[in-house]
Parts: sequence; C-alpha cells; structure tokens
Amino acid sequence: MTPHPRPSAIRVGIDVGGTFTDAVAVSARTYELLGQVKVPTSHDHPDGVAHGIMSALETLLADVGVPATDVTFLAHGTTQATNALLEGDVATVGIVGVGRGLDAWATRRLRSLGRLKLAPGRTLPVRYTGLRSPDRPEEVRAAVTRVLEDGAQVLVAVEPFSVDDPLGERAVADEAAAQGVPVTTTHEITQLYGLAKRARTAVLNAGIMPRMLETADLVEQSIAKAGITAPLMVMRCDGGVMSLAEMRGRPLLTVLSGPAAGVAGALMSEKVSEGVFLETGGTSTDISVIRRGRVQVRHARLGDKETYLPSLDVRTVGVGGGSLIRLGGGSVTDVGPRSAHIAGLPYACFADPADLADARLATVRPREGDPDDYLALEAAGGRYALTLTCAANALGVVPEGDYARADAHSARLALEPLARALGTDVEGAARAVLARAIARVRAVVDALIDDYRLDRDALTLVGGGGGAATVTPFLGADTGLDQRICAHSEVISPLGVALALVRESVERIVPNPTHSDVLTARTEAEQAVVEQGADPAGVEVDVTVDPRRNLIRAVATGATELRAKDRAGVVDPEAVLAAAARSLGVAADEVGELAGTAHHRVLGARRRPRGPLRWLARERTPVRVVDAEGVIRLHSPDAHVDPMTVGDAPAVLARLVDERTSYGDGGSRAPAVWLLVGPRIANLSGVLDEEQLLSLAATELRSRAPGETVVAVMEERR
Repeated sequence: MTPHPRPSAIRVGIDVGGTFTDAVAVSARTYELLGQVKVPTSHDHPDGVAHGIMSALETLLADVGVPATDVTFLAHGTTQATNALLEGDVATVGIVGVGRGLDAWATRRLRSLGRLKLAPGRTLPVRYTGLRSPDRPEEVRAAVTRVLEDGAQVLVAVEPFSVDDPLGERAVADEAAAQGVPVTTTHEITQLYGLAKRARTAVLNAGIMPRMLETADLVEQSIAKAGITAPLMVMRCDGGVMSLAEMRGRPLLTVLSGPAAGVAGALMSEKVSEGVFLETGGTSTDISVIRRGRVQVRHARLGDKETYLPSLDVRTVGVGGGSLIRLGGGSVTDVGPRSAHIAGLPYACFADPADLADARLATVRPREGDPDDYLALEAAGGRYALTLTCAANALGVVPEGDYARADAHSARLALEPLARALGTDVEGAARAVLARAIARVRAVVDALIDDYRLDRDALTLVGGGGGAATVTPFLGADTGLDQRICAHSEVISPLGVALALVRESVERIVPNPTHSDVLTARTEAEQAVVEQGADPAGVEVDVTVDPRRNLIRAVATGATELRAKDRAGVVDPEAVLAAAARSLGVAADEVGELAGTAHHRVLGARRRPRGPLRWLARERTPVRVVDAEGVIRLHSPDAHVDPMTVGDAPAVLARLVDERTSYGDGGSRAPAVWLLVGPRIANLSGVLDEEQLLSLAATELRSRAPGETVVAVMEERR
C-alpha cells in the first residue's frame, strides 16, 4: 500500500470473522484508508478471540506507524454471539418468575423456553423458580439461591407487567448483583408488551452473557495495556455501535452484527442514500436495503422464534464467489450452495495456465449426502474447483485491481471444458453460469425493492465483500440498475466498523400517545447515545409513531466526535447537476435549483406521468437533495419544497402541514416531512399526527438562529 504521511488521529475498525480477523485504520480527518491487516481468528487461544483482536491491532498500528495515543476511535464487530447461538454453546439460564396468581401461572409457562432449539441436538438450558413477594428481601434471596443451586449460571428476572412497574425485576437484579451473578431483566431488554417474546429475548441475551463478558474484560484489559485511551465500542446488529458498558448488559445486540458492519461501510464510505447492498463472500451473498439514507431494521428471529431484537433486515442467498457449478442434462442447473471452500479445492482461475493443461470436467460431492453433480477440473496441476469467480473473470466483468480479479487466460482455460459440454464458446458458458447464479440473487433484490418501495430511478446496487465483482456487475446489467463496487470492498466490514455511528433504539407501547410521550422517547434515545460518547451537536433522532399499534420508536445516531471532514477538492456544480439529472431521468437543462442552505442544494424537475392521458394527469416534482460533497442524500418521486427562516418556521410549517394533511376512513395523515437544518436532514416522515409532527419540528429547530434558512421537503400521503 502507498505510504501515507503520519496522521494526527485515526479510527480503527476490527471485524472478527469465523476464519480471519480483519482490521483497518482510517484517517479521522479525511476518512481515507491508511492500512489493513488480516490475522487468523484465535478461537482456540486461552484468551479466545480477544487474542486475535490484539494481534490485529498491534500489527496494524506498526504498519501504519502511529502510536496507540493517536487512536481516537476503536470498535470491533464479532461473530462470537452469533456462533454461540448457532452452536448451542450457551450458559444455563435461571428464570426467576415474579408474581402470584395469574402472573405466577404466566411465568411458569416460560419453562417451555428450555425446548428452544439452537442447534441440532442442542436446546436452551433453562432452570425456573418462582418468587411471590419481591418486596421481602429474604424471599428474593431464597429464590435466587434456589435457582443457582439448581445449576443456573446467569439469571433472568421476569414479571408480566414490568414495563409498567419494574420493581419486582429490580429486586431480583439487585440480589443477583450482590451474589456476583450476571443478570438480565426483561424491562431493560425492551419496553414492549408481550411476555413470551420479551422473556425469550431476555433469556437468549442471558445465555450468551457470561462468554461475552469474559471476552469484553480481556479485550478491555488488553486495550488499556496497549496505551489506547479511546473508549472501546462494539458493533450492533442494526448497523451502529454501542459502548462496551452497554454491550455488557445487552450482548444479544451483537448477534447478526456481521452483515450490519458491511452495510454500515456502504452507508458511510460510499455515501449511499437509496440502494441495495450486496456483500458477497466465498459461499453466500447477504442482501440488505438502504432507503433514504437509513438502514432497514426489523425484529430478528432466533431459534426459529420471533424476538424483540432490532436487527438489520438481511436476506442471504447461497451464491458467492466460490460457489461451485452444477451440470445436468447438458445445461447449468445451479450455482451453489456448496463452495470451493467446502469441497477443499482451489479456484481454477487462480491457477497457473500451465497447471490447467489437458483440463477435463469431473464431478465432486463436497460433503457426504450432497449431490454428486458439482463440477471440478482434473488437470495437469491437480484438481480445481470451477467457480462463479472463474466464470466472471472469463467473461471479463471483474474490474482491474479487484480482489476477485484473476488472470484472464487462466479463467478462459478453466471454462473451456464446460463450454464444450454445453456446446458453446467460453463467453456463452460464462454467461450461462452467471445468469443461473444471478437469477436467485435477482429474485431477492426484486422482492426487497417491492417490500420497501424503493425508488428505482434513484437506486444503486452496491457490491461489497471479496466476491463483489462476481455478482454485482452482472446483476446491474441484468436489471438495468446503476451498480458499483465499494472501494476496498474486501475490507468493507471493518471499514463499516471504523466509520459506524453510535446508535440506540427506544420502543414504547403507549395507547393514544401525547406530544409529551413522543418527545420523551426522543429525548431518551438522544441521551442514550450521548452517554455512550456521541457528540451532542451531531446527534440525529428519527421518530416513528404507529397509531395502529400504539407504538413509538425513536432511533438516535451520533458520532463520537463532531465530524468535519476535509474536502480535497471543490465540488463541480455542473457535475452535481448532471448526476441529479441522471437520477431524475431528465436532461440537465430540465433540472432547477428549488431551494438551498449552506449545506444542501435541492434540485428538481417537473414531470407528467407517461401514457396516452398524461396531459390530464397531475404534474409531479421529483426532488434530489445534494450535500456539500455532491452526494445525493435524499430523494423523493414527488415533493413540495419550501424554504423559510427558523424564526418563521413554526407558523409556516403549521400552515403547510395543515394544507397537505390528507383525510380518509383511517383518519387524518400528516405529510411526510424532512427538514434541512444546518448540516442535518431531520427525518420526521414517520409521524402521521399533525400536532406531534409540529412538536418534533420545533425540537429540531430550537437550537438554531432565528434568521437561519431551513428548508422543508414534504410528500403528501395519498
């Protein structure tokens, strides 16, 4: 890697994978990648994965040439919690059910959690005891002692209505702490109702807690010994990071965080605002959505049961760069799900051309019980896997310098035996392989676009992972969608960890929520990320109020330092205009600037729908909001754009929101609103109630100067 001047401050991201631990150093000033290292993940070391984390960190700092004191941000992502659940390697959980009468009956039913299947032949080990009177210390002590003597290693306090009154659960937690036992309470895991789901989430959290606490202690001690003073952060499964202290209480948030690191990298380093992110490894492709600059999150299923764990919505397809080709009846029948790694074979396209002399097709059975129609090559140099990477290189779709790039001559030699079997040329064989592989990926991408109502005009397919070039370019050509591969795609996950924002999600069930209820949830989320180290000046909070479910959700994000990225060059206004025109699907001279602030430009065009009656249809105004770096940050297929001053905003917004509120059988629905406030885009689109919307808008504007320009972008709900 080209040497860099010694930076004054760096951000470090470490991704602990099943096989390797990757670490990157990024300039805190420019976000430029300064160095990257890869070491084996130390599963079998006495210190576990903590040893590999420190090995990677020490090597990285030496390579970049900076002292530990220059590290201003350090975060790691890990598959440890995920693997523990997948393998059933969890602690024995003691459930202390609080209550009497019907409450006691409800908590006793939680013994069934002991049947929750984690892995083949492995269920969740559960012990149970009841506690009738949590206000009596001697009864609390007896209950805790009883379940510990029954073999519990970690406790969960459960009370049916603890989200309203947590005193019983707190009594159990206090006694567990006094006895030095790790403990989880359901009201601290989630404030949502639903005893079974809340308890299930808490019990899974408790099951992985001892191991995660042990690793956290080892990593924290090692970081301190290394002289790093920056607080250690941990990757969450919803695309953000949390403090180590927060992870100690809720380690379950690290489950499924592997894919979240990659999409965080795409969001931050690639500035994606509307896209589908495809992280392709050797065996599979994880597919997730970024919509209007936000990752898409849903409650995860673990042990094939629903939980209250907020996790990135990831769809996994068994197609990766190492996927083996299957042949039957003179045609390519499938690509994957088995890979070269599983078969224990090297990729043919990375072989020396001389080693591929006299190559002929052979079939392999990667594992006992698998079909025997997976293809390999028998050649002068031995046996090789015929993979998706081989086909992509033979077709020439892998860019120069890409991690998956192979010698074109070797790739074509590898495909020649398959071409003969198919009765076509090398290009035809490669296309047949890629088309078969991409069909399964495309089906998932199309479903996500429909599920999230993504704007195809503004959408970009973004490829990450070492195998990105084997999937994303061909998929882009197949769908007609814009596509690109992330810079440094092979380390997009640790990059995402290094650049991730502190994140916290607060969910509440509140029948007929008031303005005060909404603002309370918002404030709680904001304070949570500040307490974990986020700079208060840069915190953003998205609030959603679902009146059908009486649900308030507030998601806060913020950086651990106020980001003021240096810009190496001046953004070309004409280039920005051309990019907006391409996104809008119009000529550049049809794009106009509708409004602007010191940090954003709002560009748009007027269009009528296509069709024979288009002149009778309502004119639409598609909009693109561009930031100071020329990146499209927000897009709308049809919006009103209204500039105003902060001082005038309360009255102007009240009038505009009232005019654009729609009415129907389900009641009134305020327009979806985004406010361009200083460097931020305040997303208020999740609020349907007019008064709650205006209350949140006032909160976003309260710290701004009265004469400052603010721009409202509004979509009417039809």
